[in-house]
Amino acid sequence: MASLISQDTIEAVHNMSDIVSIVGEYTKLTKRSGNDWWGCCPFHNEKTASFHVDGDKKFYYCFGCHASGDVIKFVTETEKISYADAVRSLAKRAGIEVTYSGGDIPERPKDDGIKDLYIDLYERTATLFHYLLTQTPGGKDALSYITGRGITAETIAAFKLGYAPADRSWLKKFLRGKNFSDTFLAESGLFSKNYPDTAFFSDRLMFPIFNRRGQCCAFGGRLLHGDGPKYLNSGDLIQYKKGETLYAFNFAKNKIREEKKVIFCEGYMDCIAYHQCGITYAVAPLGTALTEEQLRIVRGFADTILLSFDSDKAGEAATVRAIIMCRSFDFTVKIIRLSEGKDPAEIMASYGAETLTNDVNNAILDSNFLLSKLGSDFAVDTPEGKTKASLEFFRYVDALRSDIQKESCLEQLCQAFNLKPEAVKRDFENREQARDRLKNRQQSSTGRQNSDISLNAELRTVLAVIAELDLYTVMRAEIAVDDFEDPLAKKLFIILEDCFREKTVSIGGILNRCDDEELGRMITRVISSGEFSRNGKRIVEDGIKLIKRNALERKRSALMSRIRLFNPATESDRTQLESLLAEKMKLDSELKQ
Repeated sequence: MASLISQDTIEAVHNMSDIVSIVGEYTKLTKRSGNDWWGCCPFHNEKTASFHVDGDKKFYYCFGCHASGDVIKFVTETEKISYADAVRSLAKRAGIEVTYSGGDIPERPKDDGIKDLYIDLYERTATLFHYLLTQTPGGKDALSYITGRGITAETIAAFKLGYAPADRSWLKKFLRGKNFSDTFLAESGLFSKNYPDTAFFSDRLMFPIFNRRGQCCAFGGRLLHGDGPKYLNSGDLIQYKKGETLYAFNFAKNKIREEKKVIFCEGYMDCIAYHQCGITYAVAPLGTALTEEQLRIVRGFADTILLSFDSDKAGEAATVRAIIMCRSFDFTVKIIRLSEGKDPAEIMASYGAETLTNDVNNAILDSNFLLSKLGSDFAVDTPEGKTKASLEFFRYVDALRSDIQKESCLEQLCQAFNLKPEAVKRDFENREQARDRLKNRQQSSTGRQNSDISLNAELRTVLAVIAELDLYTVMRAEIAVDDFEDPLAKKLFIILEDCFREKTVSIGGILNRCDDEELGRMITRVISSGEFSRNGKRIVEDGIKLIKRNALERKRSALMSRIRLFNPATESDRTQLESLLAEKMKLDSELKQ
């Protein structure tokens, strides 16, 4: 019969464990009276504290999701470990000797307590790598690199940065010498699966990854020489799940609890730079997109999330995904716009901690960030561009938890893109149908029937020029291709310009360059009808004025959207705002003319 942990040990663990302290590592608790504590439940999403911890009677209960139990069950549920492992973990924390019902320590099953053994291995390996970085000639290049990035000796020591030697067989020999078995090491994640004597990390600057108790449970390694991925990260291990872990959370959790906010940044170096600059509530996802499990880690501590991802296309896409996810958890979300588009480590090294701190303090609301991005991604000076931008913004509005927030953000959308509130509300309430209509318009934009081509003012103006080709020199002197809003009118103007440059301005030359059969048929039909044989010059002159005025109105509308969303934080920002205001004055003057 297998030996079991004795009831005396379980009782001792229950009595000597401080449930308030342990629960407090997962959610912020506030005392109401005596040893009665309340906080947001770590097991479900909530904004109002309904999770009760009784420090005297040593139990917890959530009035929202009805989760309940003692300190052992809490550790079992939060750490996702067995009951026996939870008892052993709490016993170790409280300095209690674990005894078993048979009197003898049983041989543990494969997974029972093996996490502790692998954590011990990683702790020893992290210490070894740190020594190799700071005390040996082999780590000299890695040390020069990291200090060259502005990282101090104190920070290197605090984060226990290290160096994995270039000799890929060295680590296995060393650990064998410390009496670690090949079988145990084969499952450690430190060695290649196909070549068990070959180290997974070699000639890399090493970043230990710590669990919430500050124990090393995995590694990230940055390439220093040769070919290979820039960063190499531990895969999921028995003691480590990357989607359920945050880099530097062990350092940041107390400050996150105090400030009620957390910075999610791109990676190890960015996170370390924030901490060295005194911004110690920064953490980082680990080689993966931000996950719901990682948000749950900080949910009980923070109200506000600040996102500090790269400003490139991939970084902006990651920011948008993170915004939607964070809002679904009812966090307030802000975006940190870094000076000169640099990353935090570059700013720290080039400009100092004050600049990085100012960037954090001047973070903008996520709605402002999204509207500014959509204004750049889509031609919001056109009806179709406004529709596309609005439909994208609706995805964000859908993620908001409050009706007041939704209404406020829809008003902000109207102001940004000069839209009528009733039209926006109508499309938002029927957003799936609006998406279908847009999709159908895009699909039918090619191969349309002749009768479907609407002779709007822009198209009539270009057709009048085609009917009297001498007028093209008048048109090209007054307007450019970007002044057109109608895609068919723009297409014909480009064809006319190609013909003009090649000195082949004729109906035949135009039709030869027109790859849309229906459009070509319309040109010949309209000209044959003689519709523009009278007053052609007047039609062109009036059309040019209208096209110029509409183009100026669209430019002014887009410019006003940028000005409304602009939040000048630096001297460079203020200079840019002055330039935008000067451009607006110029447009106002041209419109008056």
